[in-house]
Amino acid sequence: MEKRLIECVPNFSEGRNQETIKQIAKEIESIPGVRLLNVDPGEATNRTVYTFVGDPDAVVEAAFRAVRCAGELIDMRKHHGAHPRIGATDVLPLIPVSGITLEECAEMARQLAKRIADELRIPCYCYEAAAFNEKRRNLAVCRAGEYEGIAKKLSTPGQEPDFGSRPMDDDIARTGCTVVGARDFLIAVNFNLNTTSTRRANAIAFDVKEKGRPRREGNPITGKPMKDENGNTIMIPGTLKGTKAIGWYIDEYGIAQVSMNITDINVTPLHVAFDEVCRCAQNRGIRVTGTEIVGLVPKRTLIEAGRYFLEKQHRSTGIPESDIVDIAIKSMGLSDLRPFNPREKVIEYLLEDAEKQPMLADLTVRDFANETSRESPAPGGGTIAAYMGALGAALGTMVANLSSHKAGWDDRWKEFAESADEGQDIMAELLHLVDEDTAAFNRIMAAFGMPKTTDAEKAKRSEAIQEATLYAAEVPLRTMKAAMRVFPLCKRMAEDGNPNSLSDAGVGALAARASVLGAGLNVKINAASLKDRDKALSLINEANSLMESANKEEKIIMDIMRQLDPKE
Repeated sequence: MEKRLIECVPNFSEGRNQETIKQIAKEIESIPGVRLLNVDPGEATNRTVYTFVGDPDAVVEAAFRAVRCAGELIDMRKHHGAHPRIGATDVLPLIPVSGITLEECAEMARQLAKRIADELRIPCYCYEAAAFNEKRRNLAVCRAGEYEGIAKKLSTPGQEPDFGSRPMDDDIARTGCTVVGARDFLIAVNFNLNTTSTRRANAIAFDVKEKGRPRREGNPITGKPMKDENGNTIMIPGTLKGTKAIGWYIDEYGIAQVSMNITDINVTPLHVAFDEVCRCAQNRGIRVTGTEIVGLVPKRTLIEAGRYFLEKQHRSTGIPESDIVDIAIKSMGLSDLRPFNPREKVIEYLLEDAEKQPMLADLTVRDFANETSRESPAPGGGTIAAYMGALGAALGTMVANLSSHKAGWDDRWKEFAESADEGQDIMAELLHLVDEDTAAFNRIMAAFGMPKTTDAEKAKRSEAIQEATLYAAEVPLRTMKAAMRVFPLCKRMAEDGNPNSLSDAGVGALAARASVLGAGLNVKINAASLKDRDKALSLINEANSLMESANKEEKIIMDIMRQLDPKE
């Protein structure tokens, strides 16, 4: 299941006082499940932008505490800076990264705005996806009049905040208002060109950006812009929705670039923007030599791009995630100006690396075998069963990928690619269960280690042991169910896949059977220790049924393998 992650990019009206900037950062970092990725202060703007990500509830709590801290430390009556602002916390957007929708973020933003208004007495406007009316989707509308215009807005019907509206008082004078909302992830990207011409880079930018270029009388470059009946400039829209772009020359690189903000990656993904900029550049005799991503991106941006370019080549997408990311990097030239390291540029990878615990699934084959052979009881049979299932899925996936790329089978690439995608999903689940099984055993050991001096402690310990034992029986049952999914994959590959890999499909089925039977033994041994005998019997019966099915499925595939026997 995809991990739920959101990003928050609040802007606070302080860019000079380092102590205040650090104190706000400390509040954000105090919440478990949140990682502060960047703090960007601006002296001229007297404004600091913070970027942090994590579990949605944790991010919302961190945002609330940061707003509270800013309200206590920043006095808007003394604030001056070059950037528009309306409060100590000027704007606070929540941004979906993975496993959560924009609509869910919008609802969270509204709840956060209400909490800020109720508990901190800071009036809040809601903007973008969280706006209660279309007009207030625009941040500029919510911030109109800035801090100095708050008193008038509070007393003007239709201009009052969405939450916490009241006449101007000393508290509002000190904190100002806050604009809370939800928006899609914004990708800042530069497309490198094999030209030094800013004018030509700008022409490409006008070709693609949503706003487009003015329609002109006569000469399309120097002619007078045409107006409509209301005196507004008539625009020729660009080809990419949800984008803003400009052309410029970069002294550091000695090239011109099309610099773009993709404001809606659901409408215009990065790979679509890349292809379109390439097309428009080619129409003007120019090549895109590479791409420069500014800041961070969600993992799905690179996964979608890698899959897109693989499908254009009629290649299987059922390959490891790291390979898909590598295809995206190479296809869009992300290492054109400097090496692109996805571990440093992808939000999910940054979080994984920060939180990473030693995992059995990350060991080398030799180290895994050595760790299993030691005198400690974990990793044990349940872990090995899960790993055998993962190897069975891997073999079925391998045959699908070889079949997808087989000469003469070009019209079937999609069919086999879908099987390979399925195999990757099964393998990922079973690799997760490799460590889950060991964790379940450790949970039992922890329960046995609980104190047992008093009757209350003994009762609590006994309850914990039973809960841990039940979990230790349920995990291998999940392994059994996941490994059962390997059989249909290997059967399809045995019947219709690359005939040169028939034996690989057979070995995959054998590994799957060993996985199911091995995990079944672990279900039974743990269920035997359960006091709830009805539950124990139910688990054992389900395990027996799956073991029986595995034996039947393996026999069917082994019968197919008989074609490998020598013919008389």
